[in-house]
Amino acid sequence: MEHGNLVVSSSPHIRSKESVNSIMYNVIIALLPATVAAIYFFRLRAFLLIAVSIIAAIAAEAIILKIRKKPIAINDGSAIITGLLLALTISPAMPLWMAVVGSVVSIGIGKQVYGGLGSNPFNPALVGRAFLIITFPVQMTTWINPIDGLATATPLGLQKMEGIGTGYLELLLGNVGGSLGETSALLLLIGGLYLIYKGIIRWYIPVSYLGTVAAMSLILGSDPIFQLLSGGLMLGAFFMATDMVTSPVTKKGQLIFGIGAGLITIIVRLYGGYPEGVLFSILLMNIFTPIIDKYAMPKIYGEVKSK
Repeated sequence: MEHGNLVVSSSPHIRSKESVNSIMYNVIIALLPATVAAIYFFRLRAFLLIAVSIIAAIAAEAIILKIRKKPIAINDGSAIITGLLLALTISPAMPLWMAVVGSVVSIGIGKQVYGGLGSNPFNPALVGRAFLIITFPVQMTTWINPIDGLATATPLGLQKMEGIGTGYLELLLGNVGGSLGETSALLLLIGGLYLIYKGIIRWYIPVSYLGTVAAMSLILGSDPIFQLLSGGLMLGAFFMATDMVTSPVTKKGQLIFGIGAGLITIIVRLYGGYPEGVLFSILLMNIFTPIIDKYAMPKIYGEVKSK
């Protein structure tokens, strides 16, 4: 149907019964268990990094919106999530000012440069993390043990460099070296299941992502349970790959996205020079999201072809 310069195609039109605020604050609730665990394991250092990252993200959002002469709408929770997710992906040994830099990059380059919430092609927190890895590689790969605070390697690093495994229970509970929020797989899983239960995310991406990692681990001779529980896989599968702005909208598209992310993750983990592949896999699949949407979207009879 055409009206003036407008073209209205037939349904389906994508809707959500949840408001932006409701979605964002449910994600924050889902991240609380892992956040509390990070503070428990890494003490004051974790609290300060999380607080600084969130405050910097909110401040950057407000300042950039003011510069752009846009309404300063920071109460939707999106900046909080960006700052929190970034904090959960960085080392507890990282200087506070670097966390501030990461948050500013996440908001400025990962989000606002594209027009703000809903327009960004990449997950903002992962953009910030990628910038920090490139700019401060030593600080981003220096880990401490939550028990004694001494420098250590992550479970993935230990397995890749020395062939040493880590116990499943330690990986589940989070009593291992690693990023602030990547250590407790159990709490991240609980948070992810909460989001599925509340209807905030659908199961297609996390299940296809985790399932692909497990299946390929078996095929390639690695321990699938270890691969599932270690590193940032749980955080990425439930909280980053499922970002509704940067992931496909259809069931078929989301399954393709999850499978692709899983394949890239396990290839990087087993054969790449860096022990973790979650960051690269999700950002790469973000690039392909428009293409996946184009070919996975069902054809609608009566649809007006865009000119």
